[in-house]
Amino acid sequence: MKLDYLLLEQIDAVALIRLNRPLSLNALCAELAAELAGVLDRLEQDRSVRAVVLTGTDTVFAAGADIMAMRNRNYIDVYTSDFVTVDWERLASFRKPVIAAVAGYALGGGCEMALMCDFIIAAESARFGQPEIKLGTIPGAGGSQRLAHFIGKAKAMDMVLTGRTLDAHEAERCGLVSRVVSDAALLNEALRVAARIAGYSGPVAMMAKEAVNGAFETTLSEGVRQERRLFHSTFAIEDQKEGMAAFAEKREPQFMHR
Repeated sequence: MKLDYLLLEQIDAVALIRLNRPLSLNALCAELAAELAGVLDRLEQDRSVRAVVLTGTDTVFAAGADIMAMRNRNYIDVYTSDFVTVDWERLASFRKPVIAAVAGYALGGGCEMALMCDFIIAAESARFGQPEIKLGTIPGAGGSQRLAHFIGKAKAMDMVLTGRTLDAHEAERCGLVSRVVSDAALLNEALRVAARIAGYSGPVAMMAKEAVNGAFETTLSEGVRQERRLFHSTFAIEDQKEGMAAFAEKREPQFMHR
């Protein structure tokens, strides 16, 4: 697959996707979204890939959606084309674990793209924001909704209504990111964590992701019920038998991802 907006490599069972529009600070456009959706479709079917790291450059994750590509569009155009839904939401529906490794700015659509990942590892230089109000619009790729779910109403309102950015440590304190590391360590840390996840049972990791995501999409009682059914279903998986046998025999498990 020829890629114009992304760089893709595989490191053992981890796929590394880099946003690659350096001249526009990785601004997100429809073409990039379509290319990313195609890559994710392929990776989801590739059984040799069990975790994904999504990152930008050393200095910017993504500075937002491409304003120059949007500025002359009208309501009927964006409504009928379902703008920032088609392809853009593919990341949120991807079934395998995805880590966002963020250095520099993750603004607007860039912040929203990071929020679609399962968790974020941030470099010291990371800055998160939803500055759409400064442009006379609002977040359109889930920013107002995912932020409110993840960091609460007060912080989400603060970011969306003022357009201010959070530095990496404030983002960690409010639960937007899972951990903060030095810029120099960012990619290695994200790949190390992804490799650890990929070393567990692939099907079980997918089930675990599905269970946690369910907590944000249903009531507590229904979420617990869904978790219980997924837990029960692991008992039909060979890796569950191997994992528990290895524990009993005091050895490392040899998962076969089935």
